[in-house]
Amino acid sequence: MKYLFLLSSFVIVLTTTTQAQQNTPSQANEVRAENCMVKIINNVNVPAEVEGKLMELRFEEGATVAKGDILAIIDDTQAKLGVELKMAEEKEALLNATNEVNLTDAINNEKLASAEAEAYKELRREGAIPFWELEKKRLEATRAKLRIDLAEQQMQIAKVQFKAKETERQMAEYELQKRKVTAPFDGFIETRIAQPGGWVQAGTPIATLVQLDRLRIEGDIDIRRYPEIVRRGTPVTVLIFPEINRTNELNRERAIKVEGKIDFVSSEIDLNSGYRVWVEIPNKQLNGEWQIKRGMRGEIVVRQ
Repeated sequence: MKYLFLLSSFVIVLTTTTQAQQNTPSQANEVRAENCMVKIINNVNVPAEVEGKLMELRFEEGATVAKGDILAIIDDTQAKLGVELKMAEEKEALLNATNEVNLTDAINNEKLASAEAEAYKELRREGAIPFWELEKKRLEATRAKLRIDLAEQQMQIAKVQFKAKETERQMAEYELQKRKVTAPFDGFIETRIAQPGGWVQAGTPIATLVQLDRLRIEGDIDIRRYPEIVRRGTPVTVLIFPEINRTNELNRERAIKVEGKIDFVSSEIDLNSGYRVWVEIPNKQLNGEWQIKRGMRGEIVVRQ
């Protein structure tokens, strides 16, 4: 009886311990994607947009640049001259569009012709002039009115021509701007490809630019077991492990913790019988070095 009592007590304690382990928050309330990898979101070879001689490079490998910074300049002598020519043509068109001399002259002539026609009507009633003299003045007054319409129409045409010249000037400025190779986003110059003085074609890569202020951590989760919680927009905690212990294990004590949300869930099962998910995470610099680097391992923790 004594041994039976001890055995029963051991079974009760073991059952209670097992239930307690199953109900611990780390196991019951978490879905964890392990062996995740930090990857780059934007990694592009910045190209030249036009053909020409590469006159200047304004960056070095390893430099950090901002969006819109000029990386290189292609020979722009002809493009600058084109802009100056189009600016002169635009100014000429503006002067024509705002010139009201012809319109004012036409209005004054119409007033004079109409007054003469009225005066000739009185002379005709008195019999001082023949009918054809009156008819001539009347037609001259009508022609003066038509000249007003013509002057107004010419001003409208001049305004349209000015708009066309303005557009041509903008196109010339755009062609000039394309001689400046600029950074499409904030990033890190990974590689310099082109050389100063070399000839480049449209599409020739100048440098490799990598975005480091925002990265992506990617891994696999078996969402078939958790279809209600593993979805786009679900809040998650991301752990990044920048160091490895001497035993080649992740140093969890130095893990970088980032709060985020699931930004992508794949529609197909991969080779690991899981669904690929990734989370976009911010990155910061510490003492001139980025804290999170491409290739670091991490985990994505989804709390139920």
